[in-house]
Amino acid sequence: MWFSYLSHRRACRDKQRERAERIASLKPIYHEPLTSQDKDILSRSVSSLVAAVQTSSLSPSDILVAYSKKALQAHAQTNCLTEVMIASAETWASTANKSGPLAGVPVSLKDLVSVKGWDSSMGYSALVGKPMAADGALVRLLRDAGAVPYVKTNVPMTMLSLESTNDVFGSTDNPHKKGYTSGGSSSGEAVLLALGAARLAIGTDVAGSVRAPAHFSGVYSIKSSMYRFLKQGSASSMPGQEGVPATHSPMTRTLEDLETFWRAVFQMKPWNYDYSVLRIPWRDVKLPEDRPIRWGVLWDDGVVTPSPACARALKTVTAILEKNGHEVVTLQCPSPYEGLQIASQLLLADGGKTASKNHRAFESNDAGMISAFRGLRLPYFVMKLYAWYYRYIRRDPIYAGLIDTHYEKTMPEFYALIARREDYRSRWFKVWRDAEVEDRQGDEGVDFILTVPNSLPAVPHGGMRHGWKACGYTFLFNLLDYSAGVMPITHVDATTDVLSRAFRPRNAIERNYYKMYDASAMEGLPIGVQIVGRRLEEERVLEGMKLIERLLKDAGAGYVGLPL
Repeated sequence: MWFSYLSHRRACRDKQRERAERIASLKPIYHEPLTSQDKDILSRSVSSLVAAVQTSSLSPSDILVAYSKKALQAHAQTNCLTEVMIASAETWASTANKSGPLAGVPVSLKDLVSVKGWDSSMGYSALVGKPMAADGALVRLLRDAGAVPYVKTNVPMTMLSLESTNDVFGSTDNPHKKGYTSGGSSSGEAVLLALGAARLAIGTDVAGSVRAPAHFSGVYSIKSSMYRFLKQGSASSMPGQEGVPATHSPMTRTLEDLETFWRAVFQMKPWNYDYSVLRIPWRDVKLPEDRPIRWGVLWDDGVVTPSPACARALKTVTAILEKNGHEVVTLQCPSPYEGLQIASQLLLADGGKTASKNHRAFESNDAGMISAFRGLRLPYFVMKLYAWYYRYIRRDPIYAGLIDTHYEKTMPEFYALIARREDYRSRWFKVWRDAEVEDRQGDEGVDFILTVPNSLPAVPHGGMRHGWKACGYTFLFNLLDYSAGVMPITHVDATTDVLSRAFRPRNAIERNYYKMYDASAMEGLPIGVQIVGRRLEEERVLEGMKLIERLLKDAGAGYVGLPL
């Protein structure tokens, strides 16, 4: 045990020293202030950068310098970087494919994405100093498309938290407010985007890991459905876990860049790089113009009601849609709480053993996962007594229902959960309007689902001690395997978003999570909304996001992010 602890401390010290030395040893130009050319490069869209490289008016090396300078500044502010690949990226930029759809554009990568010769430790000290043997499928495609990987970013150990902290790299701050989380598990990616230190980023999502950072940090993402986006070759904290699909997904600073990124990846035919990607080309989708689009709103998941700030963002969107002739209805759907019960059991069906496999003695973990894993290790009868206490003494069936099923599953129990998941998905299938049927009389389905990405804006560090139980608004759509996008709408206002004195929490999860809600302290933090489509409808979700953004801009209410 002591040997394990000493090895852990040594690995953490060595990795932090390595990161610092890599930054310090970079050419002096990377430590200089931004030039006017740098600022011009940082202000350009991805399509503009690609066009400039393809016409030789900009070089990939010039673009790399600008984004590397900004990334180092972002890291100094937030502690967001893990692997600083800038020195190697100089060579990659000099040999980049200048005719590719991402010619010369730097791409930031979540720490788990495999780059040959570089660690993907994911915050586990046991994985430090074990570089990947080959590029993953996604990195190979990006290189062929002309993109230049240049940094990797911080994550929570286990990848099961909405904030990033680990002993190897430390905690990552929110780009808008120090002391608050930037989301998780793709937090470092969101930070670089929000601060203008990246235009394109790659995250992963199993319970909201690209959507929560987008919401907390004020950027854009679309979580892909399973088998739509490349993933083979990447590291994982839970290899083989497919009870709740985890997917790699793009994140960007702007909606325009998000569309450019998706189109560029599919122009490269990703199924030729990763056997698991379905052979579905990118489709040009047009939203109907001969009828109102019906938006079904999930106002409350029955576990944690949206805070005044998040509810205001959602109402801002529904109001602008209704004003422009769209139909907004309250979503009639199977119980979201039932989905949370199923998803939480499937994700940790092994009792957390896989995610804990590389965990060393005395190595710290995310506050929420400490609580979750402790519960999984307790004797079954203890958890049953705990659930009985909450159900009958505290009169809290919501929390009791999650405690009651929080234990390692047998194979027959796991199979039963898969069957229950499939039944739940089949019931949700009836929520949707049939887009192919012209006669819509009596069709009560919806075209899109609208909801919050989380009930609160970004919370203070350590907030996931309770917050991990409150991820139902995103976790639900992983269970269903729906395409789901998040876009920023507004910011927390200290006066408008104050919590009513009449508010009374309905259950322990809501009570503990709302202890962190303080509109005054959170003022200025971004707030997003979530737009959800059916499985494998990423193009349609993108069009829904574009429609909302256009209507908001036309009304003079478009989101304003951090200055470059």
